[in-house]
Amino acid sequence: MDDHDIRRSVRDNYAQVAVKSGSCCGPSSCCRPGAEREQSLKLGYSEEDLAALPEGANLGLGCGNPVAISSLQEGETVLDLGSGAGIDCFIAAGRVGPSGRVIGVDMTPEMLDKARANASKSKRDNIEFRLGELEHLPVADGEVNVVISNCVINLVPDKSRAFGEAYRALAPGGRLAVSDIVLLAPLPEKIAESVTAYTGCIAGALLKDDYLSSIRAAGFDKVEVIEEILAAEMIGDAFDAGTLEPLGLTKDDIGTAAASVVSVKVSAVKP
Repeated sequence: MDDHDIRRSVRDNYAQVAVKSGSCCGPSSCCRPGAEREQSLKLGYSEEDLAALPEGANLGLGCGNPVAISSLQEGETVLDLGSGAGIDCFIAAGRVGPSGRVIGVDMTPEMLDKARANASKSKRDNIEFRLGELEHLPVADGEVNVVISNCVINLVPDKSRAFGEAYRALAPGGRLAVSDIVLLAPLPEKIAESVTAYTGCIAGALLKDDYLSSIRAAGFDKVEVIEEILAAEMIGDAFDAGTLEPLGLTKDDIGTAAASVVSVKVSAVKP
């Protein structure tokens, strides 16, 4: 697929997720009632954070909790790359308080509609959602203090440009805090070339060293992996059953992928 086809496939997939109000896609597949909450607790969200969310904000699509490593302070401006239904935006809005601001950016209109509907249910008035691609962020230079993202940059065709845009949007001294999927080894060819595996946050993932190099190449300093967990360990049977088995893979291929795909939390600073 070329970049246009990738964006269209990702947009179409997550539009369906927004309309159906359930994940059932990506490495955090969860199709049981209450599974989104269970998965979020595993990823490091607190009961208090989840209880404060407007209904429909948590679709179980993440692979970590970037807010937990962002050290948010009162009055800061936060940008969420690929904000989806808004889970991390709502939690961040509570951290930065009334004097702070949160901007969510997503390229899927249906997700934005859902996030804005969730915002109307929320008592938070310091959140806004903007339509845009991560390689062309609709924010001004130096507009934000912190950039967060949760299991989205792996879906972007031009990851180097996305990190460059994050760098541009940050004020000097600003922080990057992302949870994402990376690879410890190349994937079997059938997975690497699968559209389903791409929209499921696997085939588009970079090798871990390449991912970190892209962040450094954008100009970031103090690039650090805070946590690294095998995706198969993090989400259990859903990884095989929800993401890999539909591809008709052999057990060997599934085993190779399960040992290669990891969720990482990464922090960095703009000098």
